[in-house]
Amino acid sequence: MARPAGGVAGVAVLALLPLGFLAVFFAWPVLAILGLGFSSGGVGTVLAEAQTWQIAGFTVAQAAVSTVVALAAGLPIAYLLARVRLPGLGAVRTLVLIPFVLPTVVVGLAFRALWPAGGVVTIVLANAFFNVAVVARTVGGLWAQLDRRGEDAARALGASPWRAFANVTLPALVPALASAAAVVFLFCATSFGVVLMLGGARYRTLETEIYLRTVNLLDLSGAAALSVLQLAAVAAALAAGAFARRRRETALRLRSARDVARRPEGSEWWVVGAAFGVLALLATPVLGLLIRSVSTPDGWSLAGYRGLSGGGEHGALNVTGWDAALNSLRTASDATMLAMLVGVLAAVVLVSLRRAPGRGARVMGETMDAALMLPLGVSAVTVGFGYLVTLDVLPGDLRTSPLLVPFAQALVIIPLVIRMVLPVLRSVDERLRQAAATLGAGPARVWREVDLPLTARSVVAAAAFGYVVALGEFGATSFLARPDAPTLPVAIATLISRPGQLNNQMAYAACALLMVVTMLVVSVIDRLRSSQAQVGEF
Repeated sequence: MARPAGGVAGVAVLALLPLGFLAVFFAWPVLAILGLGFSSGGVGTVLAEAQTWQIAGFTVAQAAVSTVVALAAGLPIAYLLARVRLPGLGAVRTLVLIPFVLPTVVVGLAFRALWPAGGVVTIVLANAFFNVAVVARTVGGLWAQLDRRGEDAARALGASPWRAFANVTLPALVPALASAAAVVFLFCATSFGVVLMLGGARYRTLETEIYLRTVNLLDLSGAAALSVLQLAAVAAALAAGAFARRRRETALRLRSARDVARRPEGSEWWVVGAAFGVLALLATPVLGLLIRSVSTPDGWSLAGYRGLSGGGEHGALNVTGWDAALNSLRTASDATMLAMLVGVLAAVVLVSLRRAPGRGARVMGETMDAALMLPLGVSAVTVGFGYLVTLDVLPGDLRTSPLLVPFAQALVIIPLVIRMVLPVLRSVDERLRQAAATLGAGPARVWREVDLPLTARSVVAAAAFGYVVALGEFGATSFLARPDAPTLPVAIATLISRPGQLNNQMAYAACALLMVVTMLVVSVIDRLRSSQAQVGEF
C-alpha cells in the first residue's frame, strides 16, 4: 500500500507487531544468553585466541564460496521456472525444494556417503545443494513477472542474448539476487549439521563451536564471545545486501507469467540444458537417500518403512514415526501462519517507509529490514537456550507450551517471507497506487486492489516456501521439542544417533517420508498460486 493513514506515524504503529515479535522472541532470549556469558568473564580471552579468528575466517570463507556456487547453480533453474514454457515445470518447481527441506544433518550424511573423506569442497557443495532452492525461488519470483519486451527490443537491435541479459534483465534482477545472496550467506554461515558431519574435528565453524562450548563444555563465556563474532558477520552481510539493493529497487513493469514465459529458442536451449544438468546433480544425493532407505546388508527391504509404525529398536523414539510426521505438519502450519502475518505486514511497512518523505523514514526502514534478518544469522543453540531461561516470565510459561516450537520456526521463516515478497512489492509502479487513491480508494483498498493482485504469486510462493522450511527445521526445534512430541527431523536425528540396523533404516525411511510430504504440500500450494496468478492482470 502506498502510505498508511497518518503518514510515518501510522507506519510506526503497524511496525509494532513485527518489531515486538522480534524483541520478545529473538532479542530478549539472545541478549539473556549473552548476558550470562559476559557475566561469567573470559570473553576477552576467547576473542584474543588465534584459533577463534581462524574459525571465524573459515566460517566466512566457506559461506562466501558456497553462496557463489549456489547463485551460479540457481540462476539457470530460476530462468527455467520463470521464462520457459515447457510441460512438467510444475514438478520441477516442487522437486527443487526437496533439498532445502531436508534436515542439515541428513544432507551431511548424504554427502558423506558420496564423499566419505569430507573436507572443504564437500562442505561447500553440500551447503550450495541445500540453498539452490533459495536462489531459484527468490530470483525466479521476480524474473517471472519482468516485462521481457525490453530484452526483446535489445535483441531486435542486434544485441546478443548474453548482452541483452546483462544490460537489460540483470540490472532489474539485482534486488532479488542481493536478497537471495544475503539469505544464502546467512544459512551457510550458520550451517550446523552439514559442517558437523563433513568437517569432523578438523573443520569447524562458529555454529559448531558454539554448540560444542554450550552443550559439551558448558562454556557460556566462550559461546557468548563466538556469538558476538557471528552477529558481526551477519551484520556485515546484511549491510552488503542493503547496499547492493539500495539504488536498484525501482518501479518495474510487471507482467503475468503467461506473458513472459515461452518456448526457448536458439541459444536459450543451452540455459535450459544447464538447468536440467543442475537438477540432475541435485537429484543425486536425494536418490542416494531413497536407495539407502530400502537397502540393507542382507539386500532390499522395506523394514524401515514398516518400523515407522513403532518406536524403533530399543525404544529409540517415544512416539511412532507417523506421529512425528503429524507433529511436523501441525507445527509447520502454526509457524507458517504466524510468519506470514508478521512477514507480510513487515514488508508493507518497509515499502511505506521507503516511499515516505524524509531521510529519517528511509533510515528507519533500512534498520528495521536488517533487524528482521538477524534471526537467520544467530545460532539456533543460542536462541533455544535463550527460550529456556527467559520465557517462563511470560504468562502461561511458554516453555511448556506446544506453541514454543512454532514460535522458534517462525523466526526462521519471517526473513524468507520478507525477502521473497519485498522485491516484488517495491517494484509495483507507484503511479498505480496514486491513480487508485485519486479515484477515492483508501490505503486498505489500494493494498487490496493494486498491491495484492500484483504480489499474490509471491505471497503464496512465500507461504509454500516457509511451510517446507518449517517442515525441515532442525536447529532450534531439536532443543525445544518435547520427547513426547518430536517433529520428523528431530526423530530422524534421534534414530541416526542410536545403535541398531532398524533405527538406521527407519531414519532413511523417515527422510523419504519427509520428501513425499513436501512434494504433496508444495504441489497443492503451487496449484493455488497458479489460480491466483489470473487475478489482477493488466
